[in-house]
Amino acid sequence: MGRDLYDAFPESKAIFDQACDILKLDFKKLLFEGPQESLKPTGISQPAILTVSIAAFEAFKSRTDVTPCLAAGLSLGEYTALIAMGSLTFIDGLRLVQKRGQIMDLAAERHPGKMAAIIDLSLEKVKEACRLAGAEVANINSPGQTVISGKKEAVEAAMDLSLKSGAKRALPLEVSGGFHSSLMQEAAEELKVVLGSVPMSEPKVPVISNYTARRERTVGEIRENLFFQMYSAVRWEESMKLMLSEGIGKFYEFGPGKVLKGLMRRIDTNAEVSTIEKKEDILRL
Repeated sequence: MGRDLYDAFPESKAIFDQACDILKLDFKKLLFEGPQESLKPTGISQPAILTVSIAAFEAFKSRTDVTPCLAAGLSLGEYTALIAMGSLTFIDGLRLVQKRGQIMDLAAERHPGKMAAIIDLSLEKVKEACRLAGAEVANINSPGQTVISGKKEAVEAAMDLSLKSGAKRALPLEVSGGFHSSLMQEAAEELKVVLGSVPMSEPKVPVISNYTARRERTVGEIRENLFFQMYSAVRWEESMKLMLSEGIGKFYEFGPGKVLKGLMRRIDTNAEVSTIEKKEDILRL
């Protein structure tokens, strides 16, 4: 992924080259050629997604006059949003995300867990299934899409209860651990130390926090929310509704895939979302 951005835009090439220097490995070969299996560890996949997302953003920024009003990102994407809005430099942000991924991988080994998406069941019923099973709500993504997390047995029991309560589907996710749950609390404490050592500044525009679903701008708030984000539910639906309530109708999604565009279709069908992932996405603008 990202090869066409690298070849087409000098701004994107500079980002990929910096990533290789920072991560001390042939990152471009991994991204452009694979194999996909090599990108699966969280300590690799998160820097990879971040790099492609920022490479797309930098190319976009140099070729449009779009001025953002607010920014947000889902889980890892919150770090991307903070880099894009100038709260973190790309170099510091990439190092931070690499460390975050490594911490999460170790936490998943120490405290094995699982995640699953529950489709077309009310949030209240998902919460009740989690309460009965001992699982936790990890992502409130959109109406009818909630992700649950926790110990394997608890998540599987919550999946069964959700299906019995009327869920259309309960889909296990291909992740290495029970992220955004109390299984990650120990990891969050490790991340807190790292967060305290990374230079940050106020973003150019407010970034909506996954943890609070509110616009956050001070460095203290940002650091605190990134700590809590590690083991708390991502309130994505609320975050998007906040943007919509302030009259924002045009959204740009940067990076691999169209997940956020799909979620927005469930939240508000009138919102216009452009995915910026490949060369043609930018040239089309």
